[in-house]
Amino acid sequence: MTGPKSWSRYSAGVLRQRRLTLLRQLPPLHAVVRGSLIERYKRCGKLGCRCADGPGHGPKFYLSVSRSGERPLMEYVPAAAHGEVVRWLENYRRVRAVLEEICEINLELLRRREELG
Repeated sequence: MTGPKSWSRYSAGVLRQRRLTLLRQLPPLHAVVRGSLIERYKRCGKLGCRCADGPGHGPKFYLSVSRSGERPLMEYVPAAAHGEVVRWLENYRRVRAVLEEICEINLELLRRREELG
């Protein structure tokens, strides 16, 4: 059951039940972060270093977070935190998808003039 047009086929009770199911699927909200993980390789500039002829030292990971009207924030992600940051990014995407579906359900209930609660 996805898509704004498909909701019209379901009863208000089914829509409310789907909304509850979606709420239960939300990841823990303390474990979300918005952004993109960037993989970078850097050259150190030391004479004779192997990075001069190869891709560079790395990979090093940075979290890039866009902000309206500003340059993106680039935050270094230590190797030990890489897996957790990946999970937090996935959680953020999941939260957004769940909220979008809940909004579609609420809009359908509103359109029908059904009880919203």
